[in-house]
Amino acid sequence: MKDQAIGNRLKAPTFFWRLLPFVFARCLLPLACSLFLMGCAVGPDFVRPEPPQVKHYTTGVEPSATIPADGQAQYFQEGAKIAADWWRLFNSSRIDAVIKEAIANNPTIQAAQASLRQSQDNLRAGYGVFFPQVDAGFDATRQKSSLARFGEGPVSSIFNLYTLQASVSYALDVFGGERRAVEGLQAQVDFQRYAFLGTYLALSGNIVNTLIAQAAYREQIKATDQIISIEKEQVGIAESQVQAGTVPYSNALSLRSQLAAAEATLPPLRQKLSQADHLLATLAGRAPAEWSPPQIDLADITLPCSLPLSLPSELVRQRPDILAVEAQLHSASANIGVATAAMFPSFTLSGAYGWSNNSLGNLVRSTSSIWNLGADVTAPIFHGGTLWFKRKAAIEAYNQSLANYRQTVLSALAQVADTLRALQNDADALKSQLEALSTAEETVRLLQANFQSGTAGYLQMLVADAQYSQAKIGYLQALAQRLQDTVALFVALGGGWWNDADLTKR
Repeated sequence: MKDQAIGNRLKAPTFFWRLLPFVFARCLLPLACSLFLMGCAVGPDFVRPEPPQVKHYTTGVEPSATIPADGQAQYFQEGAKIAADWWRLFNSSRIDAVIKEAIANNPTIQAAQASLRQSQDNLRAGYGVFFPQVDAGFDATRQKSSLARFGEGPVSSIFNLYTLQASVSYALDVFGGERRAVEGLQAQVDFQRYAFLGTYLALSGNIVNTLIAQAAYREQIKATDQIISIEKEQVGIAESQVQAGTVPYSNALSLRSQLAAAEATLPPLRQKLSQADHLLATLAGRAPAEWSPPQIDLADITLPCSLPLSLPSELVRQRPDILAVEAQLHSASANIGVATAAMFPSFTLSGAYGWSNNSLGNLVRSTSSIWNLGADVTAPIFHGGTLWFKRKAAIEAYNQSLANYRQTVLSALAQVADTLRALQNDADALKSQLEALSTAEETVRLLQANFQSGTAGYLQMLVADAQYSQAKIGYLQALAQRLQDTVALFVALGGGWWNDADLTKR
């Protein structure tokens, strides 16, 4: 009985392996074919994350307008259309000309376009997996064989062998691993498209901001030159009064010190202006030595008064950086399917037909024909946990991408909220700076007349000049900041690229 039991245990594995092909042929193969025909693909189907449920960007009451400042108030139009060429709202033909030149010549834009085309070609290449792979080959060899290895006498022969054949193989994507891989390639195309749009948006925003900064620096240099001219005149008057003995020499020294301090502010402003010029040349795709930016004054730039404001739920569907991260999330989801499919069997059909003969002239005769047909099934049995943990790693990569997506959305909402508050504060600051400038200018005008007539002291002039200088520079900075924050709002809302048919077709 004991020997019989041992025999049964030995026969059981043999019976199992004999039964396995029958089980595969009757059960697994029909199931696999059914899955393939139904288009089933393992792994999760990608679902876009839900947009945020908030209806406002800021706490409390959403601002609808700013206070009037310098004769202009800005109004936020909720749901208004954002123009793709939003910079035209500043009514400057020179700004428009620089942006057109930059879009045509900027290397970063060209690199983004090349990356997009590369991803599109990779996708087209990926589609090839759904078609049979057909190859042709020709082989010509000269061989020497010996019958000794077959137990015959040491008879050898030398002959030529020519083989011409075509082979066909087709991988059955039963569990959808290849489909998930192509889905990931499509997501990469989407990512590169939105990366290009983000580059396009950043470029246009940087150009307008730099042109505004350039104009502001030029105006500040002009205002400082005026202040220096006034202070030089005051120094001349003070020196004349010293020579006449009506005022002490210390008065002239104090005015000279004030003049030197004003002159010392010019080199940093000129340096900033040069940096703005060089940056504009770089953005336009030119070397600074071969391109001079256009001269634009702040007075030539119109402040847009009617500003569009998208809902938060719309923002996540139109900002290029959010859409790019969403495409990465889609790619991570597809990678889970690829890793999951790798844990299942793979099926391949193959066949070949050709001719083989020892004479090239008789190669294509019917008697030389050769052919084969075959089917291959490969199933992973034990890989030391590699496939399992690769799938877990793909899942964690998806979780990482999802967290990055959420963070990008939160940062975008915060950026719009910051810009809305900034525009409100800009209007308040500009109004105060304009009042300070008007008061300082009137004070300087009155004291200048009194100083020339000898009824005002040098200390009064020093204080008035300092106040006027600070008020003039402060006004110009507040004016430029208001314009730049307006640019920031258009960029934060996505720039309206979806309203440009040429951009959406890329």
